[in-house]
Amino acid sequence: MNKSWAIVNKLLPFSCVDGPGNRLVIFLQGCNFKCLNCHNPYTISRCKDCGDCVTTCPHQALTFINNKVIWQSSNCQQCDTCINTCNYQSTPMTYNYNIEDILLEIRKYLPFLNGITISGGEATLQLPFIEKLFQAIKQAEDLKHLTCFIDSNGYLAKTGWQKVERVMDGAMIDLKAWDTQVHKKLTGRDNDRVKQTIEYLAQIGKLHEVRFLVIPEHTDLQNSAKQLADFLIILNPQIKVRINAFHNHGVHGIAKTWPAATQQQIESFAAELKHYGLQNITLPSIYL
Repeated sequence: MNKSWAIVNKLLPFSCVDGPGNRLVIFLQGCNFKCLNCHNPYTISRCKDCGDCVTTCPHQALTFINNKVIWQSSNCQQCDTCINTCNYQSTPMTYNYNIEDILLEIRKYLPFLNGITISGGEATLQLPFIEKLFQAIKQAEDLKHLTCFIDSNGYLAKTGWQKVERVMDGAMIDLKAWDTQVHKKLTGRDNDRVKQTIEYLAQIGKLHEVRFLVIPEHTDLQNSAKQLADFLIILNPQIKVRINAFHNHGVHGIAKTWPAATQQQIESFAAELKHYGLQNITLPSIYL
């Protein structure tokens, strides 16, 4: 992929949950996991230009030209008919942003920002763009005070992290299961690389947060408190952990039948982690 532009699903000008402070978040299209519980499955694949969605659009916001699906955002009413039509976990509603486009967006909101977070999908699938964008931010006199973070599933190899560690201030990593087979069942991938990522980023001082999503009856995290604590405390006794509670609103497929995590379940898990030595734990502010 061209290093100077990226396929962007959404740009969120203000967020206080995607890293420290108030942040502009860029959600990139494409993911190398296929999580059964994904709340945004249309971000998993890039558009295959099959054209199936064109005739279903009730607002004539899609056309098929030279075997390419063209999205006319000015006509779009965000009804999501195209997303619901797609059989490939994708969307035609994406943007091609180059580095200057993103810098322009950042400068629009600059007085209110503490930093930038690249998310997804899986952000690191477009790593060359991230590296170039972060370099541009660090080199700009009016932007260099902004912190640059990546929100990732952790599957990027160590050599990939080494390409961006110089210009990245921190990363948030999701550890979706402790046992590799449970992780593979949930995501389609094992978790060996995820654990290696957590170890490496902690070693170089770039691990901002490890995130756990508790899904009753489906994740093993809540039954692996000691193993998780032992693993993380060796890396950093003050390591920051965020626990999120699964809810089935907005998910698709089998996960719609899965039970939501209760406040009691989350607090019990947090208490176990604290019992085994982890203290820097953030709990959900809302339970749905």
